[in-house]
Formats: sequence, structure tokens, C-alpha cells
Amino acid sequence: MDFEIRKDRRPQGRNKLHKERAAYLDLVNQGVSSREACRIVGINRRTGKRWRNGTAATGDKKAAPPITAVAPPSGPSRYLTEDERLQIADLVREETSIRGIARLLGRAPSTISREIRRNRHPGYGGHRPHAAHVRALARRPRPKPSKIVQHRPLRDFIQDLLKLKWSPEQICRALRKRFPDRPDLHLVHETIYQALYRGHGALTRVLRSGRARRRPRRQAYKRLPRVIRNMTMISDRPAEAEDRTVAGHWEGDLIIGKGSKSAIGTLVERTSRYVLLVHLPAGHSAGTTRDALTQTVQDLPQHMRKSLTWDQGSEMASHKAFTHATGMPVYFCNPGSPWQRGSNENTNGLLRQYFPKGTDLNAHSRQRLDAVAAELNHRPRKTLGWETPAERFAKLLAS
Repeated sequence: MDFEIRKDRRPQGRNKLHKERAAYLDLVNQGVSSREACRIVGINRRTGKRWRNGTAATGDKKAAPPITAVAPPSGPSRYLTEDERLQIADLVREETSIRGIARLLGRAPSTISREIRRNRHPGYGGHRPHAAHVRALARRPRPKPSKIVQHRPLRDFIQDLLKLKWSPEQICRALRKRFPDRPDLHLVHETIYQALYRGHGALTRVLRSGRARRRPRRQAYKRLPRVIRNMTMISDRPAEAEDRTVAGHWEGDLIIGKGSKSAIGTLVERTSRYVLLVHLPAGHSAGTTRDALTQTVQDLPQHMRKSLTWDQGSEMASHKAFTHATGMPVYFCNPGSPWQRGSNENTNGLLRQYFPKGTDLNAHSRQRLDAVAAELNHRPRKTLGWETPAERFAKLLAS
């Protein structure tokens, strides 16, 4: 962490940080967040909280007021004042530009634009400063009560879809589609994530990550390349497969079970994101994988069997025999390049919610795989304009 003020990190006692305390409170008064002010000054966040709010009574210990009283702001507040709103109303009436108003008030143009857009009269279009200031004061107190906590039917709706393994973004889209005339029920997906992480820890188990707290992404693991004879690389794949305009191009991979002793094959159609799961109860050797893939795609019409893109896993060593049996050429990704079959990688992540890592995948029957595939294919997808893969795939079959 890069501290800008307190570079000497040696202990100084409970009441010795006079200069740092003054700097912290000055930054907070200027509108800097407590977290950022603590970083700049070089103190623990709990110390900043104690300086700002004092300490509560605990046991025999009496409550203590804030260590230093908050002084009047030395510079412009981060919030618009009522006088500034009156000036904005006058300047809007004089048809001054937004950037001109911003220069006169010493504010960002986006602040002025947002203020005018939020508080314009629906009839004559003028700015309403007094009503705007009252609403701003009402919005300011923190923390705000969560809409999900306050609204029981909304909470039940979200919980029902979470149990069906819908993502928060899919749930938010479903709310807008189900209740188009109820903006009070519309959310952004971050609201659901915050409700889960902060107040409903038990429900975080239904998230695809299964984690009860956020964690930064780690660098992807680089696999060692395997040598497969007579590979046709992805660079030779037709351009129509790359831009997803023509249906019938698929991506495939295996998800591996405990000890690499079991596996499930996954196929994703690139245009519709339609999923097929391949049952591999007898193992995932090259011959077994070839036969299972052949049986799975044989039921597809010929115009939906244009190509298959796979990574350089040894399970596809019999790709020539698969092509001869199905008429589907196989194209191989470059080593360590999972993004070249991104739809399949995304789908494998969704499937791990049903088939966790470190479990025996042979325990799942053919019927179970079909049920999971059907559930995924009937889940709306943002990339499809909120259509389901099943709906889009049916249209492609009909055409």
C-alpha cells in the first residue's frame, strides 16, 4: 500500500498522530471517502473510523466522543448546495450552456448535466432548485435500507430464481420483463450481489462461484501442449464460424471429475449457445470419446453439423475417425488459448454448479445430463437479446 503522508510506520502511541489526524479529517471534509483518506494518510481504517465517529460504550468503558471535531469544509463540498442550485436554475433560464455553468460554479460538467436532467420540470422544462435540494437531502443518509430487504415478494422472487441457478443479471432482466410497469421492482445485478454478500450469506451457496465473499481473479493456468497427429488448426476454420452468422459450428471440451477418472463431454453451438452433454460412463479415452460424440451429433440435421472446435486434449486423438463418421471437421485451438472456444469455456463454468470439481461424474445418469442441459437451454441469455438458447436453436432448425 502506498502511503502519501505517514511514511514513518513506527508505533507512536495512542494519541501521538496529531498531524495525521488533522490531515485525515481535512480529507474527509473535502469529500474524500474514509477508505481513501486512510490510505493517503497511512492509518488503519478502524483508526479513521474511531477519529470520525468516536467509540461506543462497551462494558464498564464509557462512550467517547470523536477525538477531533469536524471543522467546516475548507473547499467546495462534494454536494451541491441550495445556493448553487438556485444559480443553476437562473443560468438555465438564461440558456447558458452546461459547460458554461460548470465553469462559473467550479463544478464538473457531468455534475451540472446530471442535476438538470434529474430535476427538470416535466411540463415547461425549467430547473426546480428547492424541490431538488429537498430530494437530495433525503437521498443522502447512509446506509440506505435495501430494497430487497424491504420488499418481501421481491425477495421471494429473487430467491426462487437463485435456487434455479439463475445469475443476478438474468434475474434483473426477468424482473423488468415480468413487471414492465413496476419500476419499484427493477434492480441492477450489483444490488443482488450486495444483498447476498452482506446480509444473506446462506444464499451465496447458490451462486455459481459458491463463495461468500468476493475474490480477485487469478491468472489462468497454462496447460502443456499435447501432440495429436494430423491436426487442422483453428486458423484454417471457415470465417463464417468466427463471426457466428451461420449455425452449425460447435465448440467442445471435457469437464473432468475426481482424480481424472470420470468426465462429461460438453458441446455448445456457437450461434445459439445451445448445449449438448455427452455421457461418458466408460471413461474418456480417445476411442470412447469418439464413439460418444458420434452418437450425440448423429441426431442433428446435416446443416447443423458444419464443424467442431476442440482444445489439444488427447481425448480427440481419433478426430479423423469422428470426421469420417459424422462429416464434421475438427479444428484445434492453439495451446493455452481457452478464449478461442470462449462459449464452451463459459458453459463449463455454468456446469460446475451442477457437477462440482473433485466429485465423481460417473454418478450422473444420462437422464440427469439431459435435465441439466434442458435447464441451461431454457435460461435467458444476455448475448442472445434475452432469448433462451432453446428458442434460438429452434429458429435455426426451422430455417
